[in-house]
Amino acid sequence: MPKFAYKATNKDGKETFGIIEADSQALAIQDVRTLGLFPTTMREAKKSDEKRARKQKGGISELYFGGVKWKETVILTRQLATLIDAGLPLLRSLNILVSQQKPSKMRDILREITSDVQQGSTFSEGLAKHPKVFDRLFVNMVRAGEVGGMLEVVLNRLAVFMEKRMALKRKVKGAMVYPIFVVIAAAGIVSFLLIRVVPVFAEIFEEFGSALPAPTQFLVTCGDFMQQSWWLLLTVISGIIISIKVMAKIHFIKRIMDRVSLKMPLVGDLVTKVAVARFARTLGTLLTSGVPILQALRITKETIGNEVIQNAIQKVHDRIKEGDTIARPLDESKVFPAMVVNMIDVGEETGALDAMLNKVADIYDAEVEAAVEAMLALMEPAIIIILGGIIGFIVVALYLPIFSLGDAVSGS
Repeated sequence: MPKFAYKATNKDGKETFGIIEADSQALAIQDVRTLGLFPTTMREAKKSDEKRARKQKGGISELYFGGVKWKETVILTRQLATLIDAGLPLLRSLNILVSQQKPSKMRDILREITSDVQQGSTFSEGLAKHPKVFDRLFVNMVRAGEVGGMLEVVLNRLAVFMEKRMALKRKVKGAMVYPIFVVIAAAGIVSFLLIRVVPVFAEIFEEFGSALPAPTQFLVTCGDFMQQSWWLLLTVISGIIISIKVMAKIHFIKRIMDRVSLKMPLVGDLVTKVAVARFARTLGTLLTSGVPILQALRITKETIGNEVIQNAIQKVHDRIKEGDTIARPLDESKVFPAMVVNMIDVGEETGALDAMLNKVADIYDAEVEAAVEAMLALMEPAIIIILGGIIGFIVVALYLPIFSLGDAVSGS
């Protein structure tokens, strides 16, 4: 197909240069206008034009700090699904979204995808060039929608899937805001007492020259340490956090941590329910969109953060290749709850596995919400008791020497 070099201006009056493929110059002009540009010149492209276009394409993007947020991708998917569902062509829908975007990394990515589609690439091929924004699940579902001629349906399913996943994350994170805030506030109060209040009492006690009780002496020592060596405490805490993150990347240690997380009281139950909900939602959405079962299992495995559950899914994948069902290896893994295994078994027998998986996901989304609320209900009194004990110890330790000060004063 012939290539044409063009100069055009956008709605802001800024001039741009590019290369476009079309059967004729008239069609090339029409395609450039479809991109939301106003062509000023159009001619057959030369090799030097292609180099210039590549150079300009690499220099168009501005420097933006940070990546694309998950919320931006969710909103984009919903908007694109709505536009295509309304009957607009894919290219025009992309151009509308580009024009609506504020200057950002997402807008630059959309421009590149729109350019790729304009030059003959499929939408999924354009998405695949940006794996940090559009993961394998997203790309494969779009590819299945393109092949099956139901891109608008797949995008709607993707939007629903991503919205539910984001809602689940929001619930879990939202439930942790209160405990974290209380702990930080309490740490600030305790630090203030140790740095500002305890030294004042220590000076008073020293003037009387009486021996301090052990709890009070311990408190004074902690106050001195906070005043003189607070940087050492911050260094130790930072070192512990960094060490945990580094160790978590080591395969052997991560596997142990994942096993322990599944066995921990309260936490283990929540981790299992979150993993089951994600497994069911992802696999069900992929199967509903027409992605083959083996490919869907490989993609689903990557979305699960726990290696123990990943290994269980890998065994399911291997057993299906040998002609087995999904339910049997899931049951043998002893990781998935019996109810989930039985529902999947029924789904396989009735030929409605995708619908049953989505039903399991709905059930376990509600289970996760209930588990988070129950954990929060237990954490609140536990935090209050612990913090009350710490502050109570400080108060008692400060006033304990007062009972012996009377003897010291009368003796003098």
